Amino acid sequence: MKIAILPGDGIGPEITQQAERILMALAHDGLKVELAHGLIGGSAVDKHNDPFPEATRRLAEEADAILLGAVGGPQYDQLPREKRPEQGLLAIRKALNFFANLRPAQLYPELANASTLKPEVVANLDILIVRELTGDIYFGTPRGIEVRDGQRVGFNTMVYTESEIRRIAHVAFQAARKRSSKLCSVDKMNVLECTQLWRNVVEEVAKEYPDVALSHMLVDNAAMQLIRNPKQFDVIVTGNMFGDILSDEASMLTGSIGMLPSASLNEFNKGLYEPIHGSAPDIAGKNLANPLATLLSVSMMLRYTFNQDATALRIENAVKKVLASGYRTADIFEQGMIKVGTAEMGDAVLANL
Repeated sequence: MKIAILPGDGIGPEITQQAERILMALAHDGLKVELAHGLIGGSAVDKHNDPFPEATRRLAEEADAILLGAVGGPQYDQLPREKRPEQGLLAIRKALNFFANLRPAQLYPELANASTLKPEVVANLDILIVRELTGDIYFGTPRGIEVRDGQRVGFNTMVYTESEIRRIAHVAFQAARKRSSKLCSVDKMNVLECTQLWRNVVEEVAKEYPDVALSHMLVDNAAMQLIRNPKQFDVIVTGNMFGDILSDEASMLTGSIGMLPSASLNEFNKGLYEPIHGSAPDIAGKNLANPLATLLSVSMMLRYTFNQDATALRIENAVKKVLASGYRTADIFEQGMIKVGTAEMGDAVLANL
């Protein structure tokens, strides 16, 4: 298994280091793993003046899967947009056609009190958001800032092709089949023609999955319903921008954004795996970051790209045991628990592996 590790910026190196420890422990048990490292985001800008340098592109193309830490930092905010760390993330998604982003939001029973919602509202929560990742307003053209009639105007283009919608719909329907056969498609068809097409195409694809119950919801209502009654959802499929917002909202239902992994897949199940949180520069290098989302991203990698379900389950069970034992990083800490840092949480997961 050729795995490219791209630590990135901020807390990225700390959390990916804990993931490497897990992979090396699994290798000791017989898992055949080959690791290689590369630069992306701000660290790549610092060395190569490019957030996604050619060497990283080659490394990513040659790997079977990619584990990414996080990108970004305030020191890069004044750079031209094409040089900013986030452009490296967009570029690797586009270059390797990682169009399907799977973001689970699962609440561990031990963390029910960490959620800002009442425990009875979020107890046993288990949602999967399927986000289209390479289209929509983030990539549409024309885009830019220009002067019109003597004033500056910013503009972006929301655009989806029928084939882009169709392929992400298939991913979502197939995911729903493996869960409770219930899929909610989120759009804004009442005011956006682009998402009217989204709804039309999703309904066409639904005819191939008569066993899956399809519903539709406007994005503003979906944002409200995630707070009001999140357990009504099982699988949600939506576009790039709406998915970005809703998945971050869903993450907070679970108590901490530091607990949620993600997978971004292409048509060959090659994947980019990363925690959904950012680089958290305010705590970088302080042994405070929660590495569990990164460790669970490794679990998703083993399951989706390498079909190693049993090994993935080992990691997931180790995380559950650690939480049941009371270990908590600062973001999920509550009175009576055992407060630990990044490395100590890695130690605990390894001990339970």
